[in-house]
Amino acid sequence: MTNPDLVQTEEPKDLGFGSVVGGRNEKRLLNRDGSFNPRRDGLPLLRSLSFYHYFLTITWPKFFLIVTAGYMGANSVFALLYLACGVDSLAGAEPTKLGGAFWRAFFFSVETIGTVGYGNIAPNNFPAHIVMTVESLTGLLMFALGTGILFSRFSRPTAALMFSNCAVVAPYRGYHALMFRVTNARSNQLVELEAKVLFSRIEGTHRRYDELKLERSKVTFFPLSWTVVHPIDEKSPMFGMTAAEFAAKDAEVMILLQGTDETFSTVVHSRSSYKPEEIFFGQRFVNLYNPIDENGVVSIDVRRLSQTEPAVEEDWAYTSTWHHTGHFAGYSPPPPTKKGRG
Repeated sequence: MTNPDLVQTEEPKDLGFGSVVGGRNEKRLLNRDGSFNPRRDGLPLLRSLSFYHYFLTITWPKFFLIVTAGYMGANSVFALLYLACGVDSLAGAEPTKLGGAFWRAFFFSVETIGTVGYGNIAPNNFPAHIVMTVESLTGLLMFALGTGILFSRFSRPTAALMFSNCAVVAPYRGYHALMFRVTNARSNQLVELEAKVLFSRIEGTHRRYDELKLERSKVTFFPLSWTVVHPIDEKSPMFGMTAAEFAAKDAEVMILLQGTDETFSTVVHSRSSYKPEEIFFGQRFVNLYNPIDENGVVSIDVRRLSQTEPAVEEDWAYTSTWHHTGHFAGYSPPPPTKKGRG
């Protein structure tokens, strides 16, 4: 007889999000752009604050907006300090020619912090010279730090992978399979690209996570596109699940792609996810490949990356598992489309 004390139960898998939940999530765990919605509260401000990492990871428009606002703000502060040094703190061009006393002090601050120094405005007393000295040192540090961050943003290798706007559940070798497509959005080359696909859903009061087995989890070369396929057979945690069950269990398919950037010889990665409303049952992806040109070159049309079409009815009949399990009972596939979601 088997000793009950020796029976090992499978521990719920956790990818770092936690398994205990209070119900259906208001937001997805992983956004389409790869950013995470879960957050950590209660950390001390100085411990959690990292300006360097923040400026490396924000978008380019936000980066330039912050730099411009900081530049204008610093010059405004020093302009007010010059004015606080007295009405005779600056000599040279008359304030009326430059829009007033504040703007004269502001433009002098711009010349000082940027080491321009046209010479038509100059400090005229001891306090103003002290402010000018402090501003010169501040300007050197600010420009050195800004230049370093700007160079780091340009030189930091990142992946620019383009995921299809939707995933599909389509016939596949006598079963059915979850599929999505990905291509490189840059002209550089990625090699040894590896995919991990994780399936998350609520079961009772816990969120369960499973890594999905892929038809192919790694490609050596990645010059065109890759259709990542998870066969939904008897061993799959998705086996027998309907579209309604996907939504009821707040399911989420999360993807991690990792490869080597040939230009930098550095490992880069990209993340994305699909929620139930972004998974089309009864659809399949359209053909990406263009006709071979006169030079024999193979090419794809990236504009068709997310386009879908209804799966052929004969293909569904051939997929005996779907037919016998009644997977489509009570489910109406989405209307025919060639563009997919988004």
